[in-house]
Amino acid sequence: MNTKLTLTLEKEVIETAKVFAKEKGQSLSELVENYFKLLTRNSAKSKQNQLSPKVKALKGILKVQPDFDYKEVLKEEIIKKHGI
Repeated sequence: MNTKLTLTLEKEVIETAKVFAKEKGQSLSELVENYFKLLTRNSAKSKQNQLSPKVKALKGILKVQPDFDYKEVLKEEIIKKHGI
């Protein structure tokens, strides 16, 4: 469902955007809509990849040997706990 949106922009920005949209074979509305989609998609992705403040505070405080294999340690602890 399309809904009307009113924006207030500098006249020069609007004119430049109209020319750009025409060169791309799009309407100004399509151009703005695609830009908003891009902004919100990137924002959602970056939020997914962000660490929580608690995790950020803990990051880097544990020093391990370069050959440390956390998967192997995890496997051993699971076996200890569940007796598999």
